[in-house]
Amino acid sequence: MSKPTVALFDYGSGNLRSAFRALERAGGDVELTSDPDSARSADGLVVPGVGAFAACMDGVVKHGLDVLVRERAAAQAPVLGICVGEQVMFAEGVEHGVETAGIGVFEGRVDHLKADRVPHMGWNTVEAAEGMRLFAGIDPAERFYFVHSYAAKTAPPGSLVATTVHGEPFIAAVERGPVSATQFHPEKSGDAGAALLANWIKGLK
Repeated sequence: MSKPTVALFDYGSGNLRSAFRALERAGGDVELTSDPDSARSADGLVVPGVGAFAACMDGVVKHGLDVLVRERAAAQAPVLGICVGEQVMFAEGVEHGVETAGIGVFEGRVDHLKADRVPHMGWNTVEAAEGMRLFAGIDPAERFYFVHSYAAKTAPPGSLVATTVHGEPFIAAVERGPVSATQFHPEKSGDAGAALLANWIKGLK
């Protein structure tokens, strides 16, 4: 039986090596690509991301990834965003007072975390809504690894979300139709992250 194909999109921002290995271990036939046409036919598309929202969006637009993600969402073809790859799925990001348009498959904005210690770096439990596919079979006491200074804080309409708290509540993961995303890094989250990626891979075919 063939493995589901996964396009890990390289648009100049992301922890590609560890994400590639983690997706392979989770059961995917993974291709690292920066070609939208190649990624279009994959069973699943992964959008990584580290750094600033605006810089990531520059790479997203330059490589046509924004168009590709919206096409796949409309066609009910799975997409998974990770860290800033989750943030750019939202309509806009605000950094240092500058607003930048995101891909916009989720309504809402990404803004600075209000906390005594920023960036948020460490392990948190998350509270997942009932029925979230990403968290199927994962013990609620499991912890996931976060490293970020910005986050979305309001659930998009029609979505299932997992939340956690660092200074204030924020969205740790979101699912709506074929589009899923995590603020944390599943590829750096040990067994819990591996189980989450395996859940996503299982849903591709």
